[in-house]
Amino acid sequence: MAIPFFSPGDDPGPDFAALIRRTGNQPAEIPAEASDLIQITHGTTCVAVRYADGVVMAGDRRATSGNWISHRSIEKVFPADRHSGVAIAGAAGPAVEMVRLFQLQLEHYEKVEGALLSLEGKANQLSGMIRNHLPQAMAGLAVIPIFAGYDTARDVGRLFQFDVTGGRYEEADHTATGSGSMHASTVIKLGFSDALTREEAVDLVLRSLWEAADEDSATGGPDLIRRIFPVVATITADGFTRLPDDELETRARALIDGLGGDR
Repeated sequence: MAIPFFSPGDDPGPDFAALIRRTGNQPAEIPAEASDLIQITHGTTCVAVRYADGVVMAGDRRATSGNWISHRSIEKVFPADRHSGVAIAGAAGPAVEMVRLFQLQLEHYEKVEGALLSLEGKANQLSGMIRNHLPQAMAGLAVIPIFAGYDTARDVGRLFQFDVTGGRYEEADHTATGSGSMHASTVIKLGFSDALTREEAVDLVLRSLWEAADEDSATGGPDLIRRIFPVVATITADGFTRLPDDELETRARALIDGLGGDR
């Protein structure tokens, strides 16, 4: 791809996604009939929960192609920038591409404008990217992410969910996406409180993904043999922090031991 050049009077502006469209570098659309002939890799399930110091985001590690497990250790939770993150569900390839473009868009905006985009502005930007993806979604390549972050202007964690048309909806306490979202949401709803600590929130999202995996074949639970655990991250005033696998293994083993009497 050739590098585009602009004259001083033709400012391309801070919107990197719009610049991509303007230069004709949009990905080719896949016809609906083509999507029926290939097995698309899909990733599920992701959750986000607000707690006292910010937000916890988590996603399981399984990706499926039809009835096949195509990947056992895919990652679905990514930092968008220092104080926000995005979790993906749906067609894995377009979802990861969307995340990378979203990360680049936020970095581009900061460099051009010399200031950070507001958390709500970031959610609006992601909403527009999902809406622009609608033709591919109609061909079976839907991407339904979760966006969450710490709003430094309000000193509070905030959550946003989306629909396939780009509709953006802020959630007060928790949200989930993916094929196991109904089961995960039920667990979180029953265990949520306004005063959750970090430890309680992490345990709650791990329990929600465990229960989702127990009911939904497309969702993977913790794999103690291969040492594959959900990706879990906190977003607070200190920024986006991914939890280490050692901590997740300890919590997963405690969860499984605690469920022994319930099964």
